[in-house]
Amino acid sequence: MFKGVRPIVYGGREVWPLIEGGKGVAVSNHLSSGAWAAAGGIGTVSAVNADSYDPEGKIIPQVYHALTRRERHEELIDYAIEGAVEQVRRAYDIAGGKGAININVLWEMGGAQRILEGVLERTKGMIAGVTCGAGMPYRLSEIAAAHQVSYLPIISSARAFRALWKRAYSKASEWLAAVVYEDPWLAGGHNGLSNAEDPLKPQDPYPRVKALRETMREGGISDDVPIVMAGGVWALREWDNWIDNPELGTIAFQFGTRPLLTRESPIPEDWKSRLMTLQEGDVLLHRFSPTGFYSSAVRNPFLRNLEARSERQIAFSGEAAGDHQYQLDVGVKGKSFWVTRGDLLRAREWHGLGFVNALKTPDNTLVFVTPEEMKIVRKDQADCMGCLSQCGFSSWADAEGNSTGRLADPRSFCIQKTLQDIAHGGPIEENLMFAGHSAFRFRQDPFYSNGFVPTVKQLVDRILTGD
Repeated sequence: MFKGVRPIVYGGREVWPLIEGGKGVAVSNHLSSGAWAAAGGIGTVSAVNADSYDPEGKIIPQVYHALTRRERHEELIDYAIEGAVEQVRRAYDIAGGKGAININVLWEMGGAQRILEGVLERTKGMIAGVTCGAGMPYRLSEIAAAHQVSYLPIISSARAFRALWKRAYSKASEWLAAVVYEDPWLAGGHNGLSNAEDPLKPQDPYPRVKALRETMREGGISDDVPIVMAGGVWALREWDNWIDNPELGTIAFQFGTRPLLTRESPIPEDWKSRLMTLQEGDVLLHRFSPTGFYSSAVRNPFLRNLEARSERQIAFSGEAAGDHQYQLDVGVKGKSFWVTRGDLLRAREWHGLGFVNALKTPDNTLVFVTPEEMKIVRKDQADCMGCLSQCGFSSWADAEGNSTGRLADPRSFCIQKTLQDIAHGGPIEENLMFAGHSAFRFRQDPFYSNGFVPTVKQLVDRILTGD
């Protein structure tokens, strides 16, 4: 046992201060989270469009039949509630009364509040708490308190927590089980980088977590309420100076990337194999997500294609003005787009290479794509089922009118489509592959030598040694 690591009381029982990071879509499922809890930690079921099963135990494909986005959105909410309830029940059975089961939701997912309420209503006594980030989930505390479960907000700065505490959480403080600090430069998936922070200049997490503890103390929150360090956590011995540190109070640790590579992990085998080959720098912090947030994923051909698409981009004016004195004569039909001479020449070059269609963006620019790319973009936008509260790619919004009021952005992609595909056996190089920035360590860590893939229990035991 690594020094200083001791159980905490959570959900009415002692558990290890080790939390499985929630990974949607369909990645943190009952197999992984149930096993994590059975090993004595806190397993996390992703309640983001989780899988349901037919009577034979086969996954039910999430196919949408309705003609309108609004009706498809209702289908999505039904799928999400049914899937999450089924995953929680199965995880709870696997845990066998050990550890604890949390669920994870994204506040910015479509229908988040309805889904959370629907799942909690049907899983009473099974869920210990709700982790929630990707936005500012002000109503999280109110919903958790109403269903008598703990809540664990995911934030990336002391400032964000202060806003949540003052506006809402102080009114339901007894249900606050922990605060998850998710480092925006290290964590996988969507990250909470603010406009004031430079994505290329990572900050040391220690001062940021210290500031978070000071903010919590200002609110009268006990040091016994853990701060959960998430993002870049691989081996506990590397966080030695955080454990039993009076400046930080009680610290727990969240593991998002390492649980991907276990026998219980539901991701396809070729995804697991790819994790073993990653090198430092292969995970890119980018801003192509339709959420508008930064996110971290493997820089595979899918992501490289999005980078290349944005590079084939020029600004335009609706009339001749300033440097925009040249009428665009490729990629557009019967419309007046005025561009600079340099951009006209670049557009003609792209056209000659097969990128013959120009698509407008919300920023008065044009991106050049192949006819096949344009077909995919238009179809994916038309098939939108409202998986986000606001989607830059399709211009869907949960709000009245179901539109953001902005032009749909062809530089982005349908996140629901690609995450469902990669989780269920789709090509790993042609889909978004979320990963934390420490994923390259699978290749370096002797624990995984000769292609060894541990069980969740073996992984938790290994983590508890400090490695």
